[in-house]
Amino acid sequence: MKSNENQYLLLTPGPLTTTRTVREAMLKDWCTWDDDYNLDIVQVIRSKLVNIAAPNADEDCYTATLMQGSGTASVEATIGSVIPKNGKLLVINNGAYGARMAEIADYLNIECHVIELGELTPPSASMVDEVLTQDTSISHVAMVHCETTTGMLNPIKGICQTVKKHGKVMILDAMSSFGGIPIDMDELGIDFMISSANKCIQGVPGFGFIIARRSLLETCQGRARSLSLDLYSQWFCMEKNTGKWRFTSPTHTVRAFYQALQELEQEGGVGARFQRYKQNQRTLVEGMQGLGFTPLLDDSLHSPIITAFYSPEHNNYKFNTFYKALKKQGYVIYPGKVSNADCFRIGNIGDVHKSNIEGLIRAVSNTMKAL
Repeated sequence: MKSNENQYLLLTPGPLTTTRTVREAMLKDWCTWDDDYNLDIVQVIRSKLVNIAAPNADEDCYTATLMQGSGTASVEATIGSVIPKNGKLLVINNGAYGARMAEIADYLNIECHVIELGELTPPSASMVDEVLTQDTSISHVAMVHCETTTGMLNPIKGICQTVKKHGKVMILDAMSSFGGIPIDMDELGIDFMISSANKCIQGVPGFGFIIARRSLLETCQGRARSLSLDLYSQWFCMEKNTGKWRFTSPTHTVRAFYQALQELEQEGGVGARFQRYKQNQRTLVEGMQGLGFTPLLDDSLHSPIITAFYSPEHNNYKFNTFYKALKKQGYVIYPGKVSNADCFRIGNIGDVHKSNIEGLIRAVSNTMKAL
């Protein structure tokens, strides 16, 4: 095995398996002040992100900001920078990442109302409409698109329409869906959309990004509750200084992300990647069901991002044993995260193809026979 080849396939919702060429993009050191790195690459990335998010919108309607840190850092930067002191946040929660948004609001002393659905129930526009009708003090609404706790793809169209009907600001955590599922911010009325470098664009960890309605972001000066997570100041610095980061730029990650964006285009864009992910997920579910495994969710609720399965009723089954046996065969899966169900999860994204999923199914079959 060559030194820059992966030892195993990451079947997770990110970090995920990247291409060799994305990894090779990190083999050169870059100066944050150098024109080749800073001026060209960052600005091109920002432009490409806006084009993916709102392909039919006016050129200046949306803008992108890159933010150092994990995806959660970008979520916190958004919540902490766009909601004013007298604002109130509505969080639609049906998993760990909706709960995390509510926790962020609590840490930042932002008034917050949470619609608690449990992990297996999708939200509806009617329940959001009811809350917004009853509580007119709510100024912002936030939800997760793909809740990787279960793999559920939450319905966003009707909810976004309801939020706009009430004249509220819509924040979408598209961490695990952007770049892998078509989303048109302008058509849906999304005001702030958040994702991360190491998800469906298929880059590596190091920064997240926020795509925002420019007219709203321009009003956020002075609202931030953090220095390093000040979304407005980060955007303003990049906007006025042709892509300059306020603090140390994650140079290697940025170069890898730029390469990953080029490879997304070469694949045929988000639509083509979406079809590949869907095929991966269908192949996975059919194969696992053929081995006697049961998915946690109904097919109608599945995303093409990650799929949860109930643990098998096998006397010798233990997740850690199952996990290690699959890893020895070249496949890394994810433990379960659902509160009241014994399950595990398998990701369908990254540089993963139908043949890889078929190989996983054979490995699962071999492992179960050996238990």
